[in-house]
Amino acid sequence: MNGKMKALVKHHEGYGAQLQMVDIPKIKEDEVLIKVKATSICGTDVHIYTWDQWSQSRVKPPYVFGHEFSGEVIEVGSKVTSVAEGDHVSAETHLVCGQCPQCLTGNAHICKDTKIIGVDTNGCFAEYVALPASNLWKNPKDMPWDVASIQEPMGNAVHTVLSGDTAGKTVAIIGCGPIGIMAAGVAKAAGASQVIALDLNNYRLELAAAMGATTIINSGETDPLQKILDLTNGNGVDVVCEMSGHPVAMDQGFKMVTNGGRISILSLPVQPVQIDVTNDIVFKGITVKGITGRKMYETWQQVSSLLKSGQVDVEPMITHHLKLEDFEEGFELMIQGKCGKVVLHP
Repeated sequence: MNGKMKALVKHHEGYGAQLQMVDIPKIKEDEVLIKVKATSICGTDVHIYTWDQWSQSRVKPPYVFGHEFSGEVIEVGSKVTSVAEGDHVSAETHLVCGQCPQCLTGNAHICKDTKIIGVDTNGCFAEYVALPASNLWKNPKDMPWDVASIQEPMGNAVHTVLSGDTAGKTVAIIGCGPIGIMAAGVAKAAGASQVIALDLNNYRLELAAAMGATTIINSGETDPLQKILDLTNGNGVDVVCEMSGHPVAMDQGFKMVTNGGRISILSLPVQPVQIDVTNDIVFKGITVKGITGRKMYETWQQVSSLLKSGQVDVEPMITHHLKLEDFEEGFELMIQGKCGKVVLHP
């Protein structure tokens, strides 16, 4: 397919992005071309947009960014057999080597040579995106485009919550960005006895409650550690899902988890975090798990099943729909924390 398309380009090493007309990508024999129907803004995209310390060390403008999307396959490469024109798809955004020890032992999600769509390669904030067929996940044709577009970040929530036993457990979600909000719904669906959401943003705490949190705590207005003790008969929570990346909040997470509990960390702190390893990890005998991406493709199957069954309804946290041209409004909403998930429509 020839021609030009609208695309949101990280055009320079600085704040912001530009809407430009760029070439429609050409596909290789193992790739497909997808017409993007919906693409949602991720916290990673905000890092790139604001040009923070992490993005300065990682991305190389100019290029098209964005990695969460849903769309329709409109062209397939000569060696592609797994998907066909007309299929509705989303994408696993980790491009892996398939040859390293991790890939060969069923742990491709932590491939040492991972490249991320929209971070290390051209992404999906555009009318069209070209991707390897092996990275595509076929969606039911009755799944709304906006819901389909947020399966990738929902996978992060699912991977974090379900990285250990959850049923019957008390679960604290620290940080109610979009993934934290979805994690509240996942924890509730997984049978958690309590789902406690903590943040400084009352708007997003209310979204977490709408998704399934049984208790919300504004850590700026209430002592979160004392409140957790009150809610758990002085024992602390069984599971902490750390989504904030804030040093104070992370330290509180290690202090609020009960002896023998679990902390699963998805957040990406931008500075070193001081933790009392002796008292809050070793003497407590807790399990600490680092979470990256989604298991390929176990997590995708879990996400698809949770959505299809209706056990998790993500509609309450999809708060804004905007045209791609209105990207500045979408990023400002994300930066100010005045939204759940923002979906752009090319």
